[in-house]
Amino acid sequence: MQAILNPWPWYVGGPLIAMIMFLLLFLGKRFGMSSNLRTMCTMCGAGKHASFFDFDWKQNSWNLVFVAGTILGGFLGAHYLSTDAAIDLAPSVIADLQQKGFASAGSAYVPTELFATSALADIGSLSMLVIGGFMVGFGARYAGGCTSGHAISGLSNLQAPSLVAVIGFFLGGLIMIHICFPLIFGQ
Repeated sequence: MQAILNPWPWYVGGPLIAMIMFLLLFLGKRFGMSSNLRTMCTMCGAGKHASFFDFDWKQNSWNLVFVAGTILGGFLGAHYLSTDAAIDLAPSVIADLQQKGFASAGSAYVPTELFATSALADIGSLSMLVIGGFMVGFGARYAGGCTSGHAISGLSNLQAPSLVAVIGFFLGGLIMIHICFPLIFGQ
């Protein structure tokens, strides 16, 4: 049972992802999580108000099942297949994050200072979540897909725009962590 509780190594997870991608390519399907929000909005009648949402959502219903499986799999993995709620971080990273005010670094999966329900009462944390969520949503729509869609599906289809988007995602992440993050947290 202990082997099940350990994370799967890259040489198991990687081929499983590749197998799913080959299956999707064979079936003529495109993978991406952000397109599901468009599908859900269409299901709720948004097509009556904006042409962007005016399409046959039933053609993408398979992807909604995938999202449901992702949510269920994440829940099962977090509650029944994990022995530790914390991720394995280098001691220097833990010390750096704790110095920046994240006391939960090294003991929680995500920083409780940002993601605990009590953090929603803090205007700074709430603002960061709302602004960050808007930027991710806008960026995914502007880029024509999310990180998973471009990095996994787009690159496996050899799409040049996906390569540009993935490079942009990485550059944005580097700018955020090395320039913006220290400015926000005064380090």
